[in-house]
This record gives sequence, structure tokens and C-alpha cells, in this order.
Amino acid sequence: MLLDSIKKDLKIAMKSKDTLKISTLRMITSSIKNMEISNRGSSNEDSSENSLSDNAIIQLLSKMIKQRRESAEIYSKSNRNDLEKKENDEIVIIEKYMPTQIDDKEVNELIDQAINDTSSLNIKDMGKVMSVLKEKYSGQMDFGKASSIVREKLNSQ
Repeated sequence: MLLDSIKKDLKIAMKSKDTLKISTLRMITSSIKNMEISNRGSSNEDSSENSLSDNAIIQLLSKMIKQRRESAEIYSKSNRNDLEKKENDEIVIIEKYMPTQIDDKEVNELIDQAINDTSSLNIKDMGKVMSVLKEKYSGQMDFGKASSIVREKLNSQ
């Protein structure tokens, strides 16, 4: 499980006194724990099933990466290179736990396939297509880019 891998790497980072890695991994585990707690309060399911799935963790990591990219961009514009570097270093650490990213050519092919699978004909069907892509390829593609490609393809039909 992904969480076990993160915790193992945190122990290794603590032994090697890698402060950036320690703080980043602690932030990840804390975010996972917070998500588990919020899920526990909002669901009526059996409390023995409180741990998050790897897919949910990957979605959380994707959000964390997106936040850091936005922060790094702001720091770059403000000439705060030290803070920009820290954000980019955290991104590298977080990305280690993400699945391999799908290249742009394959993203186009997967979008075409999702459009065909959902029998989508126009922009009104964009939600169906994006839902299929997110379900199958969460964490493996940039859905901001995918969204604009889907919109373009559906508008041209």
C-alpha cells in the first residue's frame, strides 16, 4: 500500500536526517490522516474500514503537487527563489509516490477512446468523458490539459 511506502520512507529520512524530506513526508501523512478523519465523520460505513485507498491518496498527492506548482510560480514572479526552490523540491519528493505520467500522444488516444466509449457527440457530454478519464487514469494525467483537449475535440464534432 502507498501509505506504508510513505511511512517507510519517512523512517529512512529520519535516520538520515534529511529535513526537507522529513517535513514533506510528515505533511503527506498528516494530510492523509486528516482525510481519513473527515471521511470517518461523514460516512456511516463500518469504522474498521477507515484507511484510504491508494487511488484516494494519489488524488490527494495530485492536489498537493498542483498547490506547490502554483506557489512556486507566485514565488518566481516575486523573485523569491529560495521559496520557489523549496516548493519545487517538495514536488520532486511527492511525485515519487505518483504513478507514471501518461505522455501527450497517449493522452490524446485515451481521450478519443473515452469519447467513443461514452458515445459523446458534443460539449454537453464533456462531463461523461472527464468522469471516465478520472476514474481510469487518476494521477496519471494532467486533467487541466485533458479537459481542454476534450473540449476542443467535442466542439469540432
